[in-house]
Amino acid sequence: MKIVVLDAETLGRDVSLAEIEALGDCTVYYNTDNEQLIDRIKDADVAVFNKLKFSENVLKQAKKLKLICVTATGFDNIDIEYCRKNNIAVSNVVGYSSHSVAQVTCAMVLSLSINLNYFSRYVKNGEYSKSGVANKVTPVYHELSGKTWGIIGYGNIGKEVSSVAKALGCRVIVNKKTPIDGVECVSLEELCKMADIITIHTPLNDSTRGMIDKKMLSLMKNDVILVNSARGAVTDEQAICDAICNNEIGAFGTDVYSVEPFGENHPFTKIMERDNVCLTPHMAWGSYEARCRCISEVAMNIKAFQNDEKRNRVELI
Repeated sequence: MKIVVLDAETLGRDVSLAEIEALGDCTVYYNTDNEQLIDRIKDADVAVFNKLKFSENVLKQAKKLKLICVTATGFDNIDIEYCRKNNIAVSNVVGYSSHSVAQVTCAMVLSLSINLNYFSRYVKNGEYSKSGVANKVTPVYHELSGKTWGIIGYGNIGKEVSSVAKALGCRVIVNKKTPIDGVECVSLEELCKMADIITIHTPLNDSTRGMIDKKMLSLMKNDVILVNSARGAVTDEQAICDAICNNEIGAFGTDVYSVEPFGENHPFTKIMERDNVCLTPHMAWGSYEARCRCISEVAMNIKAFQNDEKRNRVELI
């Protein structure tokens, strides 16, 4: 079985791909651009990748392709309908990064809630030493205990974040497709109105694309902390930029973008230097432990396929 790993750089060079390499005739590419993609998959039985776009046009050129393994949970970059019609199996990895993403999400909320960027810079640039004052308590910050934390999407990551929020003394409210017992579930509109902190953990699909738009932002409190660790396109990025610039929301953090990496004309370039904005390079999923789990999961997906077993097969959903 011929296996190609197309963008190993996204997994990092500090982790071993031996588990995957042992499963067949494996070629590892650390980076693959659009011009190289078709040539590299044309003779492959299995393609392993993260961020590349497998459109119908690309898939048509891969006549031997039997299995696609995405090294992520989301698979919106793959034409699943084409795969279904042409008997191409598609496997993702689930739950491998929940601890990692929840940790970064909560770190963003905590940092933004206490103006950490500002206070750290105040010391580093020498202003603290020059001030002659032992402490500085402005800009004012507030305890999270007693605040309402709204969680949009309540899968593995949303549940992890909920546990941390409760440990901090927050009331947790949730917006999810199907309400469940034991969780305070509310509509998206209600959540936007009620929450002091809002974190987004929903997958990207037709119903969630652009869900946090100008209207939803207008419902939020003007001191709300909004953090997106789902997909960039679940938000209207220009509307968020405008809300920050007009002081309509208190703070914003995100690890994800509609285009990655984003270019110099992206709305966020206008707000990236602000102390109440935290932007990170899609790293929340990528703790060392999570990346090792991801590779092991992909290897198990390939083994299952070789044994005619169905494991994490998203085209069957």
